[in-house]
Amino acid sequence: MSNARLAGRYAKSLLGLAQEQGQLEVVYADMKYVHAVCEASREFVNLLRSPIINADQKNSIIGAVTKDKVSLLTSSFTVLLVKKGRESDLPEMAIAFIEQYNEIKGIHQVTLTTAVEVSDDLKKSIENKVKAENNFATVELTTKTDESLIGGFVLEFNNNLLDASIARDLKDIKRQFTNNEFVGKIIK
Repeated sequence: MSNARLAGRYAKSLLGLAQEQGQLEVVYADMKYVHAVCEASREFVNLLRSPIINADQKNSIIGAVTKDKVSLLTSSFTVLLVKKGRESDLPEMAIAFIEQYNEIKGIHQVTLTTAVEVSDDLKKSIENKVKAENNFATVELTTKTDESLIGGFVLEFNNNLLDASIARDLKDIKRQFTNNEFVGKIIK
């Protein structure tokens, strides 16, 4: 079971240490790599959370996965996690580190979901529009495709959701007809 508070504390400690040693950008890149590995490989996350696999085996596997991909500081951090028995929270720690880094640097995560792939020009246009409308210094745009939207888009940032999809419009129309919202207006 993940512990967000614990992950945040470990991430904050790593962030502070990285700042002290002048390796913030390097460790940020490392945490993005670790996050990508955890997202891509469910088996790796299961390995981290397995109580059957002993600490030495976990250390050697994590070392093999991150060899020549992460800095010495990040490597030492993962060894410490395994030693303390906290390796199961590594995926959440990577996410927490990235979020804390983004907060320090003023980077806002924006997710654009569309029914089809969008062009680079449109991505740049949306990125600029979000920056201008919200006075954001930096925006990191992530795009996803979801054919169930039918058309339009869904934009998510800072716990805000802008749903301008055809699927949502169709659901609204269905709800209006199901609830007979217009019957009372016709009879009057």
